[in-house]
Amino acid sequence: MRLLYLDIDTLRADHLGCYGYHRDTTPNIDAVAAGGVRFTNVYASDVPCLPSRTALATGAFGIRNGVVNHGGAAADLRSLGSKRWFVDWWRFNSWASCFYHAGWHTASLSSFPFRHSATWWNAGFMEAANLMRGMGTERADQVLPGALDWLDRRGRADEWFLHVHLWDPHTPYNTPPEYGNPFASDPPPAWHTDAVRERNWELSGPHSAQEPWGFTPDEWGDPPPRQPWQAASMDDVKGIFDGYDVGVRYADDALGTLLNKLDDLGVLDETAVMVSSDHGEAFGELGVYADHQAADEATCHVPAVLRWPGVEPQVHTGLHYQMDLAATTLDLAGIDVPRAWDGVPIRLGGSGRDELVLSQGAWSCQRGVRFGDHLYLRTWHDGYHAHWADEMLFDVVADPHETRDLAADDPATLGAGASRLATWTAEQLERTGLGDPLDVVREEGGPFHVRHHLRPYLDRLRSTGRARWADVLADRHPAELV
Repeated sequence: MRLLYLDIDTLRADHLGCYGYHRDTTPNIDAVAAGGVRFTNVYASDVPCLPSRTALATGAFGIRNGVVNHGGAAADLRSLGSKRWFVDWWRFNSWASCFYHAGWHTASLSSFPFRHSATWWNAGFMEAANLMRGMGTERADQVLPGALDWLDRRGRADEWFLHVHLWDPHTPYNTPPEYGNPFASDPPPAWHTDAVRERNWELSGPHSAQEPWGFTPDEWGDPPPRQPWQAASMDDVKGIFDGYDVGVRYADDALGTLLNKLDDLGVLDETAVMVSSDHGEAFGELGVYADHQAADEATCHVPAVLRWPGVEPQVHTGLHYQMDLAATTLDLAGIDVPRAWDGVPIRLGGSGRDELVLSQGAWSCQRGVRFGDHLYLRTWHDGYHAHWADEMLFDVVADPHETRDLAADDPATLGAGASRLATWTAEQLERTGLGDPLDVVREEGGPFHVRHHLRPYLDRLRSTGRARWADVLADRHPAELV
């Protein structure tokens, strides 16, 4: 048995053909899904990049492992202090370590631990290589040579786990110009109308319609390679979608190359293939464009496809955390899942979890509860999205793009979400005996990516006709103006 995990950064589920997308973005992933299991309701427990992969590696929620931010104290694993053994518990029980201790050869080809100083990702990987120059801007054509070389050297051997990380759908969408635009004649998704764009144009926040690249439209200096400065028209909106979707297709082509190599080596039928992501990407949801700033549907709902030899093709609709996928691969490989993991094996053909709790701490301080058809969101720091209420409620089955907040219309469901979140939080804090890392983020001055930006951003809001939002933010965050 062998396992290839293709980790495509920033890949939202509803932009894949096998999840019903109208553009032909993922023919190779679609083929894997057709011969395997497609999970329709898998969510990253903690977002974005660093918290998500830390949860996946450790099998533990961010509230337990301590990583919920991209900087500050909550961007490192909790110290075990005097309880630390000769080998750190997190590293000894990581996803890769479980395969390693079962005798598998483990390898990871990714710039992630280098980019985020997240050395714990490498725990359990016998080979961990960053062969690319870049900090999240590397392309599939720069990643593939190392992956193909590894398969040439070890692909025919038995019992290996290879993690290959692709960044192509992540901003700034820098697919090579010569690749062209396969979607030039395809319209953007029908849900994003000009009325949606006009409504979002008046909103505030980094990566809003007027600042889709940060806190100013030209924050990157040079024009982004495949996107407009602002969402000032529907042509601009199409450009934003096109830039992302081309990156998705480019990454999917890379999967095709890897599958062809496995076929050439004669091991394709004996190799499990898993495709997923660390988080999704918003394209107007909650007013955010080309980024991942909430604990919401657009950001936390990730694709999950697993083709495992001997497992019948099927569609699994239950609610699951992404870390449940890691537990499932261990279970299918006959390897014990650590008892302290929050991730549990998915019983194919069975039901899912009753609820999922989702957390964001790098762009905002927010937790969500996904239960029934609904997503309840509780916000403690709005990340300067002044239109976000402290509590929001969405029917993400009928309204997956979160266009209508039901909080005022459905107080019973809102209260149920709040109660579920309070109960879950109390249970997790009792397990750890420690404080909530989201509280640490707030005490340090807010989410990492918005720290020290408020004063100049208020000036920009006032100069672009959005003074009312500037007043709201100044009132909400007075300490951040000192």
